[in-house]
Amino acid sequence: MKDAVRVVLDTNVLLSLFVFADSRYALLRERLVAGGLLALTDTRCLCEYRRVLAYPMFSLNAAAQAAAFDTYAQLATIIAPATGERVALPECKDADDQKFLEVARDGRADWLLTSDKALLKLARRRRLAHLFRILTPEQVLETEVARLAPGA
Repeated sequence: MKDAVRVVLDTNVLLSLFVFADSRYALLRERLVAGGLLALTDTRCLCEYRRVLAYPMFSLNAAAQAAAFDTYAQLATIIAPATGERVALPECKDADDQKFLEVARDGRADWLLTSDKALLKLARRRRLAHLFRILTPEQVLETEVARLAPGA
């Protein structure tokens, strides 16, 4: 089996996977659980996820919030910020999203999975293509499904 694909999942993708159990993304969740995808995160991203889970619009009680958070946290690998010289990153229009770029860079991610317009705009400019790809979950499922297969 080849090494796992290293991925950073933004908060909206986490909600789709672990709160709403979006059936369109079932393969992504299966590969996370099986180890074919290695989720990378840091404390800032985890704090944001925990905070968003408590938003009243999701109507999640404390137990549901804890379950969604714990399920992801147990699958994810927490990375430390890179030390020394780091590759400069473009500034994301939404400053709250900069942390996902930093985790992808510092964790040597293959993909940053997002549905965020500001991050996807950076993908279109291809300024980060030498480091990692910024993709939607749909793009991964359409174009990278072979890399998601067990034993790929």
